[in-house]
Amino acid sequence: MTKKTLTHLNERGEAHMVDVADKDVTDRVAVAEGFVSMEAETLKLIEEGDAKKGDVLATARLAGIMAAKRTHELIPLCHPLALSQVTVDFEPAKDTSGIRVMARVKVSGQTGVEMEAMTAVSIACLTIYDMLKAVDRGMSFSGIRLIEKSGGRSGHYVAGA
Repeated sequence: MTKKTLTHLNERGEAHMVDVADKDVTDRVAVAEGFVSMEAETLKLIEEGDAKKGDVLATARLAGIMAAKRTHELIPLCHPLALSQVTVDFEPAKDTSGIRVMARVKVSGQTGVEMEAMTAVSIACLTIYDMLKAVDRGMSFSGIRLIEKSGGRSGHYVAGA
C-alpha cells in the first residue's frame, strides 16, 4: 500500500488550495447519501403534503441543488466548479421512519465533486429539519457519506467495495 498524502497541505504543513491546472479534464461524478430520522407522524405529513411550510421535498431538493453549486463558498479550499448536473432524490423509509436523501453531481473538469454531493445531501437534510421542526424537534441525521465517485486519477470508488 502506498503512503497517502494530504494534498491540501504544503511542505510546511500549511493549508492551501491544490493547483489542478495540470490535471486532465475528465467527466467526474459523485453520489452521496444521508438519512433523516423522524417520527412516523412527521413522515406522514411529508407523504401527504400536509406540512404547514409547504412541499418539504421540493424545497429540500432545491436547497440541495443550490448548496452543491455554492460548495466553494462554504468549504475552504474547494474549487468553484461549473457543474453540469445536480440531482437530489428522496426515498421514504417506513420501517425506520425517515427519508433517505441521495445526491448525484456531475462535472467535466479537473477536480472531483465529492464535496458538492455531500454538501447537497447535508443541506437537503437540514432543510427537511427546518421545514418540520415545529412538529418534530427530535429529527436527526445519520450516514452522510460518499457512496460512489468516478473520474480523475484516483479512478472509480464504490463504498464497501
